[in-house]
Amino acid sequence: MNIREEPTIRVGILTEKKIEFELYGDYKVTGYTDTFSGIFTAEVKNNKIVCRGNTSAIEMADAINFEPDDPYSESFLIHDVVIGIDFHWQMYEKQRFIHSFELIRDGDKLVAINKLPLEGYLVSVISSEMNAKCSLQSLKALSVVSRSWLLAQLEKSKSVKTEKKSGSIYQSENEIIKWYDREQHNNFDVCADDHCQRFQGVTKVTSEITIKAVSQTRGVVLLSDDKICDTRYSKSCGGVTEDFENVWEPVKLPYLISVIDYAHPSENFNLDFSNERNSRKWILGNVPSFCNTHDKIMLSQILVDYDQETTDYFRWQVEYSQADLSSIIKEKSGIDFGDILDLIPLERGSSARLIKLKIVGSKKTLIVGKELEIRRLLSSTHLYSSAFVVDKEIGNDNVPEKFIIHGAGWGHGVGLCQIGSAVMSEKGYQFDEILLHYFSNALLKRIY
Repeated sequence: MNIREEPTIRVGILTEKKIEFELYGDYKVTGYTDTFSGIFTAEVKNNKIVCRGNTSAIEMADAINFEPDDPYSESFLIHDVVIGIDFHWQMYEKQRFIHSFELIRDGDKLVAINKLPLEGYLVSVISSEMNAKCSLQSLKALSVVSRSWLLAQLEKSKSVKTEKKSGSIYQSENEIIKWYDREQHNNFDVCADDHCQRFQGVTKVTSEITIKAVSQTRGVVLLSDDKICDTRYSKSCGGVTEDFENVWEPVKLPYLISVIDYAHPSENFNLDFSNERNSRKWILGNVPSFCNTHDKIMLSQILVDYDQETTDYFRWQVEYSQADLSSIIKEKSGIDFGDILDLIPLERGSSARLIKLKIVGSKKTLIVGKELEIRRLLSSTHLYSSAFVVDKEIGNDNVPEKFIIHGAGWGHGVGLCQIGSAVMSEKGYQFDEILLHYFSNALLKRIY
């Protein structure tokens, strides 16, 4: 660990063939004496970036860097930014940003990048990930987690100069096991969507409490063995968090191990999820948990607007007809299974999330894993989580006509449970107590 001062972060906002943006203020561009403001359209022409406004134009071979006179009072607005890519809430927004703006040519496309100090980046992240009305202690906890995760990724990028994609695949005729992790982006440090961390500029910064949460934890990270923790978080663990190695790389991290999301162990529930009866009882049960809340007022103060469209995050249900499920699996896998005859759980993690699932079809049988691949194959977007059990309605030909999937939790379930941490805060827990509840064997330290 050698970080001793606040880094500058390069965030990839958008990659498109044409990008429309607006400059509010006076922006300087290297090589030009004039300053620029107003509405612009940028695209690649003849292997150059061509940026045109109403009264001005800029041409550069590989990059255009816009520097504001005042990085805090002046801003730029980017049109048609995609958020929630490939998830059920995917949409387009206009988003406003401060500090530096850069356009980079990447083949025939342009990449829009926001360069800004890390602490300013975090104010946007926690405002984008959680509602700005959320309590101070839960926002402080998320600030530390977000900061730790980003710094761990920067350290990893320095030490591991590998291929762009991070992950692994094992494939045979009867089995496909994939795990995905964050890609090592070439043109920037992190992207602006859920793939890394939600970053929506100053658009979502609507409360002073987010600024206070970041400033009061400035430079504070979680450490394990004197290394910054690769902290993870999801919306709802469903009652117990998952072990890191069951979702991503098969490496055990001492601070990302399963914990019960409550002040004491749940009575009447056996957490040995190798037994399917225990898994079914857990997933169908009303389990005492910090993230088990239906308080609409509290949830409105925790979740951002489009996340509030999901009301059944803790326990949920999805129904598919035979035609729908077989069509989705064929489209997502590229394999024609024929009629889907069964979905058989083979291996579960510590939160009852499936690590391996057998898909039995009339034409093909295949074992699939890990967590995200299972969620991806069984939904046109993603299932909320892989902690689920399946009921079938059998037709006259002994082929299922309907599949009812009962599930628990929202997301991968590793590390901080965002809704659980917010409820803990409402119950009086301080941010350090929240963090040490979710991240075992870690300690807090200010490093700059």
